[in-house]
Amino acid sequence: MADPVRGRRWADHRRTLEAIAWKYRTNSPWRDLPDELGSFQTAHKRLIRWAVDGTWEMLLAAVLSAADADDDIDWTMSVDSTVVRAHQHAAGALKKGRWSSAGRSAKAEGPIRW
Repeated sequence: MADPVRGRRWADHRRTLEAIAWKYRTNSPWRDLPDELGSFQTAHKRLIRWAVDGTWEMLLAAVLSAADADDDIDWTMSVDSTVVRAHQHAAGALKKGRWSSAGRSAKAEGPIRW
């Protein structure tokens, strides 16, 4: 005897993908998902389920291999100050010899500014 079917059919994948894309494009909470994109619970659960079972990695690999086959890959990287760490000397750190053992160098004048 065959196993009984549990649950109901999945919502349309395309609509769910649109819901996930909308959420990340707008940076809005899941609960603000428009009604025409379906239930926010469905979209969120499927996002998590696909992350756990490796579906997103398989989709990325398929898209990259198709683009590579068409010689259509062009890597562009965007770097901003929120992800770049500067070396301590670039951040205005004090240099050796600036302060003497008495506290301040003979060259320093005026109040100490941090």
